[in-house]
Amino acid sequence: MADLASKYQKLATEYAKLKAQIPVLKKAYLDEQTECNSAKDQLKEKEQAVRKSQQEVDSLTFRNQQLSKRVLVLQDELDALEAQKKKHKHKGGDAPGPEKLHHSTSVYNEELQSKIEENAKLHSQLHEITVAFESKIASLEERLKTSEQDRTQHEDVVATLRQSSKAQIERLQQEKAMVEVKLQSQENDIKEYRVRAEMAEQKLLAVSQDLQGRLGNATKIIADKLPFIDTKNREVNGLNLPTHDRKHQLRARELIGQAANLVGELVQGLSNFFTYSEQRSRIYPADGVTEPISPANTKYCKYLHENLGYLRPVEQALKKFSEELKDDSLTVLETASELQPFSQAFSRLVGYCNKLLPYQMISLEEESQVSSCTSTLAAKNRDLLKSLSRLNSIFNKIDTYITLLAAQTSHPRFFRLLSTTLEQLAEAVKDVSKHYNSKVSLEHQLPTATQKLKTTDECVVSSLISLVTSTGKLSAFMSGNLDFFAEGAGYRTRGSSIGTEPLFDGPRSHPAVTAFRHRAAAFLSSLAAPRPDSVPHKVAVQNRKTLLSSAESKEGLAKQIVVFQEKVGRLEQEKEHWVLELQLLRIKYENEQQKVRKLEQEIESLRSSSGIVSTATSVAGSIEDNIDTLSVPTSYRRTESMGSGSGVPTDTSMLGHLEMQKNAGAGDAETREQLIKNHFTQRINDLTLQLQTADSKGVNFHAEVRALHKQLRLAERSKMVAEEELKSASQTMAQLKDELQTTTRSYEGQLSMMSEHLAGMNEKLAQQKDEIDDLKAQQAQNKSVLSKVTKKSKK
Repeated sequence: MADLASKYQKLATEYAKLKAQIPVLKKAYLDEQTECNSAKDQLKEKEQAVRKSQQEVDSLTFRNQQLSKRVLVLQDELDALEAQKKKHKHKGGDAPGPEKLHHSTSVYNEELQSKIEENAKLHSQLHEITVAFESKIASLEERLKTSEQDRTQHEDVVATLRQSSKAQIERLQQEKAMVEVKLQSQENDIKEYRVRAEMAEQKLLAVSQDLQGRLGNATKIIADKLPFIDTKNREVNGLNLPTHDRKHQLRARELIGQAANLVGELVQGLSNFFTYSEQRSRIYPADGVTEPISPANTKYCKYLHENLGYLRPVEQALKKFSEELKDDSLTVLETASELQPFSQAFSRLVGYCNKLLPYQMISLEEESQVSSCTSTLAAKNRDLLKSLSRLNSIFNKIDTYITLLAAQTSHPRFFRLLSTTLEQLAEAVKDVSKHYNSKVSLEHQLPTATQKLKTTDECVVSSLISLVTSTGKLSAFMSGNLDFFAEGAGYRTRGSSIGTEPLFDGPRSHPAVTAFRHRAAAFLSSLAAPRPDSVPHKVAVQNRKTLLSSAESKEGLAKQIVVFQEKVGRLEQEKEHWVLELQLLRIKYENEQQKVRKLEQEIESLRSSSGIVSTATSVAGSIEDNIDTLSVPTSYRRTESMGSGSGVPTDTSMLGHLEMQKNAGAGDAETREQLIKNHFTQRINDLTLQLQTADSKGVNFHAEVRALHKQLRLAERSKMVAEEELKSASQTMAQLKDELQTTTRSYEGQLSMMSEHLAGMNEKLAQQKDEIDDLKAQQAQNKSVLSKVTKKSKK
């Protein structure tokens, strides 16, 4: 394909070159054609002029012939007259009158003179016409020669173009054959790709149908089984775990980076100030050569030499804190536990400054006690000492606020106080610089000031100037971003943003959530142990397989447990049933025994009386009948062996099934209460049975939900895989379609371009042939006309 593309590129370049040459040749050809047409027109005009002149010459020759004939006739007549005169003279005859003769000769002479003048005019005109004609013929011959030269040049150009066009046509025909072969192969490939695309589309339709079905099932399961989404309710949404605002985090990270850079500049300025102050203390008021340095001043120089040990940790701690910030975590004071090292380092720096302050006082007092020190210089030293003590007190304030903020105290008041303190720091540094400048200017006027002292003082002044700029930048940075530092954390609940107005921006987080957030931040900050090693991937895969198999076995066991629980529930129900039935039978048996005893006592009393034996026997029969007809609930029909009877009415109500007896006593009331009690116990048993069935159904539904959840996960995975396959298939199909379209378009464009080129070349060749034939015919005509003209001119 690359060779074919390069060949097509070369052909396109050659075609472009030829196409660029065609307008030039066309213009030249059109110019020559116009010149040839103009030459033709001029030739026609000249031919017409030549014909007119030829006609005039012919008419003149004819008139000359007539005149010559007339002259000859007149000459003959004149000769005849002269001969007659001579004869008359010789004969002496009468001659004509002289007047007549003179008159005739004068007429003839005038006519002859006029004819001679006319003949001379005609000769002069003929001469002029012949000269003009010869000049025109010469010019036309020259133009003919130039046109013949142009024609030969054009013929050469046409010949070269024919040869090049023939070579190009042959080459294009060969390439056309090659392209046709490749086109056939591409068409075969396209057919194969179409078949594959149709198969892919069929598979895609099947997969899409399957996925749609699975999606419908999944949506039904989600709608039926999953709990409600609590982001719609603002009160419930406040209990959700809030997510942080990424813009807030990016802004916080940017500002902490700027603060780290500004603190680095401040640390650099303080380091330069302490270093140059050490150099100055070693030079003034005693240089150690002429006068020994005081012990306090030596200690002061020693402590100043240790400045980097206190300054460097401050810069490094803040830079480390800014580097450890991430974009995917919220950075507020509650979570910024890494501020503690910075706070500790800054506290050590402030302690170092407090330690330096007494030695600075002693050093300035020694400078004031020098003999060359004036009163104004001593006053400037006192002013400088006051400004240094004020600067040190401001550093102590800043340390206090930083320790409070590092302890995750997010009250906006501390940020505002810190901002005002930083502004005071900038003013204090300006005062120190101003007082030091005035002090140095007075010292340099003293005669004891050396050049080394002057250069050291200039370095100290430059370090103070850098401190002024750095503290000004730091105070401007803090005051400009005070609103951001003092505002609350940019939390977002699900479904709404956390803002100042809960009606518009959504509810703030619940106080319990904020308390948990504080506890989580404290717990994360307290964690110092490294994380345990994670489980390897292979072990995790094996554990997952075992977990899935155990889950399947667990589901089977859960089903068996549910079945066994149902059986146990049924057995317990039967057990309770038979226990209750036994209790009822015992109660009935005891009641019957009591009744039998009573009846026996009555029978004995009746037997003792002799008169009513028959009535006693009848009463005993009726009582036995009543005893036999004592009934129990329908569910306890197995107690019929105790007796049989009829005629006892029953009462059925919502509480159960009771039987009314005639002539019932205190035992009937007890039995009724017992039956009611038994009925309620039966209802309780039924409710416990329903509760057990509900529990078993809940366990079963839980297992089904877990199985459906697992199936849903598997379906989602298969859906993901199918979507990826679908995407890859669609991408390949689109890529194949694009390649097919590009190849077909390129081939069609190339073929159309080649066909148009060939048609244009054929048309141009036909036009050039026609033009050449026309030029040849015109040249032949011009030659014939010129030959005729030359012949006539020669004649």
